[in-house]
Amino acid sequence: MSWVGTSVARREDPRLLTGRGRFVDDIHLPRMLHAQFVRSTVAHGTVTGVDLSRTLAVPGVVAAFTAGDLELGDITAMLDRPPSEFVPTAMPVLARDRVRYVGEPIAIVLAEDPYAVEDGIEAAKVTYEVLPPVVSDEQALAPGAPLVHAAATANTLVDVSMFATEGIDDVFAGAPCVVNVRMKTGRQNALPLETRGAVANWDARDEQLLVQTCTQVPHLVRTVMADCLRLAERNVRVLVPDMGGGFGLKCVVGREEIAVGAAALRLRRPVKWIEDRKDALTASFLAREQRYDLRAAFDADGRILGIDADVVCDMGAYSCYPFTAGIEPLMASAELPGVYRVPAYRVRGRAVTTNKAPTAPYRGVSRPQIVMVVERLFERAARELGLDPVEIRRRNLITEFPYTGVNGVTYDPGSYLESLDLCERILRDEDWYSVRDSDRVVGIGYSCFSERTGYGSAAFAKRKMAVVPGYDLAEIRMDLSAAVTVTTGTLSHGQSHETTLAQIVADRLGLDLAQVKIHQGDTDRVTYGFGSFASRSATIGGSAVARAATALADRLLHLGAHLLETRRDQVGLHHGSVRAHDGRSVSFEEIADVAYLKAHLLPEGAEPGLTARASFDVQGDGTFSNAAHGVVVELDPGTGRVRILRYVCVEDCGVAIHPQVVEGQCRGGIAQGIAGALFEQVTYDAQGEPSCASFIDYKVPTALEIPEVAIHHLETPCEFTESGAKGAGEGGTIGAPAAVLNAVNDALRRTGVELDDTPIRPETVQRALQRHGAIR
Repeated sequence: MSWVGTSVARREDPRLLTGRGRFVDDIHLPRMLHAQFVRSTVAHGTVTGVDLSRTLAVPGVVAAFTAGDLELGDITAMLDRPPSEFVPTAMPVLARDRVRYVGEPIAIVLAEDPYAVEDGIEAAKVTYEVLPPVVSDEQALAPGAPLVHAAATANTLVDVSMFATEGIDDVFAGAPCVVNVRMKTGRQNALPLETRGAVANWDARDEQLLVQTCTQVPHLVRTVMADCLRLAERNVRVLVPDMGGGFGLKCVVGREEIAVGAAALRLRRPVKWIEDRKDALTASFLAREQRYDLRAAFDADGRILGIDADVVCDMGAYSCYPFTAGIEPLMASAELPGVYRVPAYRVRGRAVTTNKAPTAPYRGVSRPQIVMVVERLFERAARELGLDPVEIRRRNLITEFPYTGVNGVTYDPGSYLESLDLCERILRDEDWYSVRDSDRVVGIGYSCFSERTGYGSAAFAKRKMAVVPGYDLAEIRMDLSAAVTVTTGTLSHGQSHETTLAQIVADRLGLDLAQVKIHQGDTDRVTYGFGSFASRSATIGGSAVARAATALADRLLHLGAHLLETRRDQVGLHHGSVRAHDGRSVSFEEIADVAYLKAHLLPEGAEPGLTARASFDVQGDGTFSNAAHGVVVELDPGTGRVRILRYVCVEDCGVAIHPQVVEGQCRGGIAQGIAGALFEQVTYDAQGEPSCASFIDYKVPTALEIPEVAIHHLETPCEFTESGAKGAGEGGTIGAPAAVLNAVNDALRRTGVELDDTPIRPETVQRALQRHGAIR
């Protein structure tokens, strides 16, 4: 059978579902200390004193360190751009003379138990000279605003105009229809079930600092850890146990895990830090807060003529490593035209710094926002021109591939029009349009989008990143029992790599799935890897694994042909053996016996062992998954509550290695997209104090609010990846906010109310209706 394309039982499930998983907080070592951080209580200020004397007097507290005690290097993310386009921000592991957001770590406290360490934190005394905070992007860009960083004039870290089509002003001047959209999206928390954490221990025998942490990028953590602690990289080993979600929050290097490593190195005792939920909500990396000001020109038939965009992203106090503050505006600028044929394009993308927790990538990275704003442009143009909202999309979708857009990006074949047509047909066949036309306040909304996946080195290099995370490596070995171990540089945090990557290998080698073991998350096992983010696991990591398996298969065929005394072109792999065309065969065990124990029988020039190594890097612009989402919502004008009645997703991620896993990715992503559209937002008061310190204030949807999702698959195999797969990790989150927003506005079509900002909370709807006189 072919394993790829089959929803086999997941290899991880018996361990994870029966409580036998091993997460960071499950790690307990002899003499282990517990760590927490003294954090800033002001959003902006000069630190005038840090008194830890009372902390050290707390029973059970063993030590407490400030930046001056540990003397660590800073974490500095870089772009290779001129000062006019990029201003770097050195992020100290522990704040020294200045704090820039509430929750910034100032000192690390270590105690014998987690209760004593909390008492030690409470006993610490920090004094400040409070400075005026900057708490919004508008305030940051206002003339005379306080500077978060002295080097960042106008509080701007990135200011790039990547595209400007010649003559675009004339395009708008002569266009029969010009529409505008101004939109702002709320700040969010990626909210993985498992908060951040790390256990560090100095191993004197191996002369290594062993750091076990829940990160998506273990090799990058090793690199930064070694740099900040001034160690050789061989003296740092990063291991990742089971991980309860990441969603991008954990694909950057955090200051806390570096501080934990430094404390363990200093004390020569194991140190454990587990982020509590309050810190996770307020002081961890956040995401999403962006403002868009767009206008689009259309001809009289509804064909788009051009887009002019101004993008401002509130990135908080520091650049994240390695992506920098450019991650959001550069992504938005490069990919805003999306799935439409846009002939003229101009964009300015800015990252501003504010006195809020820094931001990191979060599932989708700007694409939920750019899809929302572009889809709103089409909705508005359809209304102005008297066109059906689905029809105006049809007239503008890319249908001929490969297609090179005005943004210089080449799109590989996809099913953009087919997915939209099927999505609409499903909703019409289910008679939702009759419900919409009834007296109920019901609306239907759509979104069409693509998700670039498998960003290779060439794509990241276009951003001029100092760290270019494109390729990945895989190593494979077969032992004497013909069992296979594969080591990969990607990392699962819920995507079922132990199953899906094993499926690829089992197919390439003709093995049973049970004979393949996937090993990941160990910096001593693979030379280097960039982990898992940007839907790269199947596309980049899976392709490297496929190539390594193919190389091992070639070696087995070569040795098998030699042992069968026949030519290489006369043999093939068959159920754990090499079989000749005449029916004779030699098992993998017999080949391994020769490869390891009887090397004198190997053909001339053949090396002992059964191992292979391979790398993979997508050339060019990568590959694009695509989807269309259709949503039916009902709105209660009295309460402003939005209820989703129906959700349809038609997706195309190429070859689905494990269809059930793909559906899980879609459903989970859609839930997070709905959360951003209707519920979740981190807000701040005028002093920069975050208002969402618990789930009482940070509204997270439950199973009651997330609808059943109907998922339909199309399949356009990718030409660039080894398995034909495209990424599927982020699509649900990208498409959901736009579809929900459009559906809400369609439900409001009789009231004159239009909403463009998210989240759309009940009070938002009520206030808008009151302003328009729709309700009293």
